Amino acid sequence: MQDYDEVTAFLGHWGHFQQSVFFLLCASVLPNGFGSFSLIFLTDIPRHHCLIPDINLTEDWHQAIIPMEVKNRCRRYRLDLVKNLSTQGYIPGQDVNLTNLEQEGCVDGWSYSKDIYKSTIVSEFDLVCSEEWKQPFTSTVYFMGVLVGSFLSGQLSDRFGRKPVLFLTMALQTLFTFVQIFSSSWTVFCILLFISGLGQISNYVSAFVLGTEIFTGNVRVLFSSMGVCLAFAFGFMMLPLFAYFLRDWTSLLLGISLPGLLYLPLWWLIPESPRWLLSQGRVEEAENIVKYAAKKNKVEAPQVIFDDYNSPQIPFQIATMFYLTYVYRFTLSTGYFGLSLNTSRLHADPFISCFISAAVEVPAYITSWLALQYLPRRLAVVSILLLGGVSLYFIQLVPHGLSYLSITLEMVGKFGITTGTALMFVYTAELFPTVLRNTATGMCTTVSRVGSCIAPFLLKLSQYFKYLPYITLGTLAVVSAFTTMFLPESFGRPLPQTIEQMHKRQR
Repeated sequence: MQDYDEVTAFLGHWGHFQQSVFFLLCASVLPNGFGSFSLIFLTDIPRHHCLIPDINLTEDWHQAIIPMEVKNRCRRYRLDLVKNLSTQGYIPGQDVNLTNLEQEGCVDGWSYSKDIYKSTIVSEFDLVCSEEWKQPFTSTVYFMGVLVGSFLSGQLSDRFGRKPVLFLTMALQTLFTFVQIFSSSWTVFCILLFISGLGQISNYVSAFVLGTEIFTGNVRVLFSSMGVCLAFAFGFMMLPLFAYFLRDWTSLLLGISLPGLLYLPLWWLIPESPRWLLSQGRVEEAENIVKYAAKKNKVEAPQVIFDDYNSPQIPFQIATMFYLTYVYRFTLSTGYFGLSLNTSRLHADPFISCFISAAVEVPAYITSWLALQYLPRRLAVVSILLLGGVSLYFIQLVPHGLSYLSITLEMVGKFGITTGTALMFVYTAELFPTVLRNTATGMCTTVSRVGSCIAPFLLKLSQYFKYLPYITLGTLAVVSAFTTMFLPESFGRPLPQTIEQMHKRQR
């Protein structure tokens, strides 16, 4: 079988065709950046306390009715007792010992601060106190949707093509993000959120694989390391801007869903993957795309481009490589989403926190591009993940008064894990052949979403030991580093098109 890169070398690496597809695919990834982490603001918990009905109380009792203990958000002094004491003219703390005064739950609901947000789904559906478990579980439901979508999209993409699945998942993401605005309850919101999650990262994976298969040489490395990754990071950096001006949860959902409509015309501008068409035996369609690319690049295409392609068979055993990629993608995803969802603790202002966390991804993706250009894959991944893991370990050693040093170490940890994640996306695509590439990438992404599902609850470990989440995430980063050492090297080698070529690489 011919090598695709050699056969299509007459196109060049960076003609008008490649440039337009490069930027259009990157643009299609932008909504993933602000969509994936919108839950940072949608599920944020405003300051709150028990609602006090509009009854006749003295100013002293209005101030004292909420207990001053740590968990005063969920308790108040019994309203009938307070009303009676207020009527009799008793002064709290002087005439009445508040320590012995009977308390009750927030039977009239809660009052939420509007200093930062007009509303979130927490204030909308009262996800506090006994219902507080629903707040992190909302993120888990979303990532469960991402998990299922990653699995299905990988199978569908290898069966029906990269392009149809790319646009199907973009449509799912846009439509159901918009429909969430009309949720009448937390249950309805979660159902719609799950369906939205089906398309969220799936269209990122489809765009990633499509670009990886269309581009060749250094352009492929540039696209898969910096192109889609920086587009995702820029989308993430836009999120705090959206959230700053759209302080109501329904307005924020509307703001992040409407840009999806701008991508409808891309159907006529983004082609199918010629590599995938060849793997399906659709040689004529693949040649038409390559000839169209030659026309746009103003070069002459041969009359017959692919003359000895056959649809490959799949008798193979590559379970070990699948298992290894599952392990590192699971651990990296847990670390990446755990640190990303932890942004509200970085700074008093959640918008600044989110921007800091997003901005760190820009140098991370630039570093991944440089590493992919000049370093062997295993060396690059092991080094950067050890940097991230060790940085997270060191957070527990920082004195209490040096909070900015803790933030710096956390961001170095996220830098390492983000860089490692970008490297492993490319590494996975390079390891598997065309007939399995989207399935393999989708399956790895599916397993990684198990990590993102548990990430919101992993952050709750800080209630038992402040540094336990960082120790756990640092350990996972180190595990990923050493797992990578058992994978074959792919640096400087062409993408395998068949199972046979993949096996030859491993020998």
